[in-house]
Amino acid sequence: MAEEVRPVFSDLSVPVRSGHVRGRVWGPDRGRPVLCLHGWADNCGSFNTLIPLLPQECRYVALDLTGHGRSSHLPPGESYNTPAYVADIRRVVDALQLKTFSIIGHSMGADVAAVFSALYPEMVDGLVFLDSYGFLPTDSKDLAKVLRQGMEETLQFEKKTDGKKRVYTYEKAVERLSTANPTLSERSVRVLLERGLVPVEGGFAFARDLRINSKNIWRVGLEQSLEMQSRVRASILLVLTEKGFNKTFSEPSQRKFDWTLRQHLRDRNHTVVTVPGDHHAHLNDPEVVAPIVSDFLRNKVLSHQHKL
Repeated sequence: MAEEVRPVFSDLSVPVRSGHVRGRVWGPDRGRPVLCLHGWADNCGSFNTLIPLLPQECRYVALDLTGHGRSSHLPPGESYNTPAYVADIRRVVDALQLKTFSIIGHSMGADVAAVFSALYPEMVDGLVFLDSYGFLPTDSKDLAKVLRQGMEETLQFEKKTDGKKRVYTYEKAVERLSTANPTLSERSVRVLLERGLVPVEGGFAFARDLRINSKNIWRVGLEQSLEMQSRVRASILLVLTEKGFNKTFSEPSQRKFDWTLRQHLRDRNHTVVTVPGDHHAHLNDPEVVAPIVSDFLRNKVLSHQHKL
């Protein structure tokens, strides 16, 4: 009789206040835990191509953040913001009984990871930021404008929504996501759509809550960002891409803080590297990113676990 082949991952579902946070788990049951947090409008499939290339002695818990992928949506009247995501991460790690772990975060997921690590520094021993500085300062002159814009977008959505989502054929959904995210390869688009679509009458609808499109109203200035960054105890790896965050981010006023954030990390002996590629390099070209992340995990996390 042929030996049974175990799946390379298992499904995860954790009850939280809004319903369930779902995701995938890769690696041995007793492996060193590593949370993987995706970017805005993506899902945990964002790590499908990267995780198989990382150290196999780790246990990777890749989550669909609330409102994304197969996780539940927030109730009517509530909005998506960084502290809400952080609170859900705390609920998940409590449910999984994780005491110490590392986090790999891409884009918005890195922002969530950074704030979590500043609030709970004793829980996080390694941080990997993929094309994000983690903390994203907003110029104090822009705070009121951004807050108002985010609130107005949410209110307008509540007024005009009828609760129905647009229906696509699968290939039209591929075309739609490709147009909205030109940095994604076609293979990456199809990977994300595995969890990013739900079947409905007449075709498919995008699974994510449309309210995530409203601007995140949780903002801090440069001084607060640097203060929170200094509270992180974990070793940090920042992986920037040549054509990614710095080239395409939608709020130019925040770019003037890039040098300060990068230098603050270097001053605290954290690692900053730049690789070829664009914002989704970890998904499109994981073989470029994986060796750097693997070295970091082995040298900064796995080699120190005997001390814990």
